[in-house]
Amino acid sequence: MNPSTHSVALNFLQALLDRGIDRVFANAGTDFAPLIEALVDAGQRNISIPEFIVVPHENVAISMAHGYYLATGKPAAVMVHVTVGTANALCGLMNAARDQAPILLMAGRTPSTEHGHIGSRNGGIHWGQDSFDQGGIVREWVKWDYELRPGQPPEDIVGRALDIAMSEPRGPVYLCMPREVLGDQTTTPVAPMRERALGALPAQPSAEGIEQAAEWLANAEFPLIISSSSGRDSGNLDRLVRIAERFGIAVAMPGEPGARELNFPTTHPLYLGQNPVDAIARADVLVALDCEVPWWPSMSTPPAEGRLIHIAPDPFFNRYPVRGFAADLAIAGSSSLALDMLEQALTSACTGKESLLVKRKEVFNALSAERLAAVRALMRDAAQATPLQPAWIASCVNDILDESTIVVNELGVPLDFLFLSTPRSYLSSSLAGGLGFGLGAAIGAKMGASHKQVLLLVGDGSYMFG
Repeated sequence: MNPSTHSVALNFLQALLDRGIDRVFANAGTDFAPLIEALVDAGQRNISIPEFIVVPHENVAISMAHGYYLATGKPAAVMVHVTVGTANALCGLMNAARDQAPILLMAGRTPSTEHGHIGSRNGGIHWGQDSFDQGGIVREWVKWDYELRPGQPPEDIVGRALDIAMSEPRGPVYLCMPREVLGDQTTTPVAPMRERALGALPAQPSAEGIEQAAEWLANAEFPLIISSSSGRDSGNLDRLVRIAERFGIAVAMPGEPGARELNFPTTHPLYLGQNPVDAIARADVLVALDCEVPWWPSMSTPPAEGRLIHIAPDPFFNRYPVRGFAADLAIAGSSSLALDMLEQALTSACTGKESLLVKRKEVFNALSAERLAAVRALMRDAAQATPLQPAWIASCVNDILDESTIVVNELGVPLDFLFLSTPRSYLSSSLAGGLGFGLGAAIGAKMGASHKQVLLLVGDGSYMFG
């Protein structure tokens, strides 16, 4: 064989690494034969490819990729076995979709030829695992799905998949790979990627919309910002703290499991807790920042005369079939850019309103102190209670928390019981509610941030699914 001849599978592995995938969480099947051969070939040729991690169950594999992304900000890939592996990964894929996690889910496709090709069918399952539309299994839960075709450069398809996954709002993508296509031979090298980040640059929010939001917030008596995931940008926690402190604005997070990141320090005197129903009912201006479910209408709603502002890359969350939260102003764009613009706009809008800002801070400080005192009282009472109480577990965790700790929480304890203040120190399960996220996510987070202490808090039901 010509030394320059190699399999398409080898080009595919190189394309993954060249385009930002350094780890693949894999659960292999008969469709992997060309890829396993390519792994060996890469070693013999001294070609760099991603690290493959063998994971015994697909739900754990995709949760590991999810946690890895949350800890690093880098996309990860998962490789599973044809239709059945895809089906096993679907629960974790739903979690990733609702959490806007850019995971490249790849699955082999059972051979389409019955004979005549090195990759043709050679086992009974190759008939039984065929399907009319393999991508249809996942189509509702991915931003893009495709099947690699003969003659296509793998780097083009991988590059497109990751650009779509990493463009806001981010999310998973799905790629099928027929065994015959991967097993084909080629002499074509992988084309290098241009020097740029994956995905589109974040959209600039409307300056007019930000000015209007600032005007309403500056004149409000009880302004409230609720966020579920703005803290995914590590700079947003400090941005939100500055805005709250400078302009007397309260901050809250949605009810479980809505807060998926640490968006605001949980002991800050302007923090009002998770799903603060009384505060929501008083908020004459409420900002839902990167927040799918800012309040639960069955428990509390903002005043009818209040102003409602939604800020997110997709402020209407169009992938949710029903989402009826009212909006007076919807601003599409990056939350980090929006917060920078909002701070500047509020500086002007709040000029001359110093007494109002002081009054607002006094009100919010009192409410926050009352909330925190109640939390501490629960912890004291729980210390003597049996069976073991979440408040006491959280108290013990708080004793060992430091700035190098990441807490992964899947229905373990309420976030309000954890005393956290460091950006990117908290990861939680998505609104999809697919159980089993925590165990895999904690391992993935530790692999992505090996210098960190990773603590997993998981409920017993979630534990059984991990």
